Amino acid sequence: MDFSFLSELHEGPLRSSLIVIFSALVACAIAGGSHRLGILLLRRLARGRPFTINASFIAFHASQVCMLLFAVRLVLTGAPDDTPWLVPLSYLTSVGLILALTWLAIRCIKAITVTVIDRHPANTIDNLKARRILTQTRVLARSANFIAGLLGLGFVLLTLPGARQFGASLLASAGVAGLVAGMAARPVLGNFIAGLQIAFSQPIRIDDVLIVKGEWGRVEEITGTFVVVRIWDERRMIVPLQWFIENPFENWTHTSSTILGTVYLWLDFSVPVAALRTEFERICKSSPLWDGRVCVLHVTDVDQRAMQIRLLLSAQDSGIAFDLRCIIREQMIAFIAQHYPEGLPRLRSAMDPLEVHTTQTEDAASLNTIIDGPAQ
Repeated sequence: MDFSFLSELHEGPLRSSLIVIFSALVACAIAGGSHRLGILLLRRLARGRPFTINASFIAFHASQVCMLLFAVRLVLTGAPDDTPWLVPLSYLTSVGLILALTWLAIRCIKAITVTVIDRHPANTIDNLKARRILTQTRVLARSANFIAGLLGLGFVLLTLPGARQFGASLLASAGVAGLVAGMAARPVLGNFIAGLQIAFSQPIRIDDVLIVKGEWGRVEEITGTFVVVRIWDERRMIVPLQWFIENPFENWTHTSSTILGTVYLWLDFSVPVAALRTEFERICKSSPLWDGRVCVLHVTDVDQRAMQIRLLLSAQDSGIAFDLRCIIREQMIAFIAQHYPEGLPRLRSAMDPLEVHTTQTEDAASLNTIIDGPAQ
């Protein structure tokens, strides 16, 4: 679209301004209509291509603004030199176009993220691969957004005559090597680099079960600077990314979501272990929470009063394991109370036979006194 004919008009600045405004409106109308038709055609041709469909919706407004600003920029390029406010309007349009392109890049990154997450749902039972991809996608998307914003700011600064040197240095630092060399000591960038380490080495992932500072919880969100851990009682623990790089912690689902659970019982020596084992296996097999892998009962410890029974079981994840442990504990206690009520731990003590006989004689005399009354 060529608007160079506007430079041939010499009827005065006011008429030139009106013509420029009218031309800009026409150009915006053409650009907006072309953009909408192009998006509709793209959606029709891109059926079965998730990224293209997602991008056409997510980046719709950003691409529309880019088209409109580009059309206005073309009009201003062909406007007469005596048009009022031509220079500042041209500059503002250029800056707006740079910012719109940055916005478009960020929305395209969002479309990529949504497409990858949709193709790898994490709501399955054993979702290790999906959680790995989900974590990498989110962390890398935030890093890409940071770099896109840094590039956009650098290009905006390049348009300022007094800030070109600063903008050029900012663009030079947009590379990962420049960031590491120039700003690695800063806390924000330190967390940024820690996020990249977590994305590639993956000590933690979204929905991982962790023990952090003595608290059990799941990774709810990984941002560019911190991790949100949802504690079992619905509290949220906010932990900086660098903490996971510099400190040890427990990850119960690092290689698999399956887990072993234990139930401990202290019982008297008279309880038959074989009967307990049979009942324990029956409970496991009848429960839909058991995954069918491990169901073992052992006597793991004894002391002077009782023996310790350990019931080892397996489940698909830690949440299911907790529920299964509670069920087994309740049903085993009910079984023992019904069939072996004497099986609870007892306090035993050794007594001298003469002392036992004396105690029994005194008890009998006391009983006779209560029944017959005191002797006259």
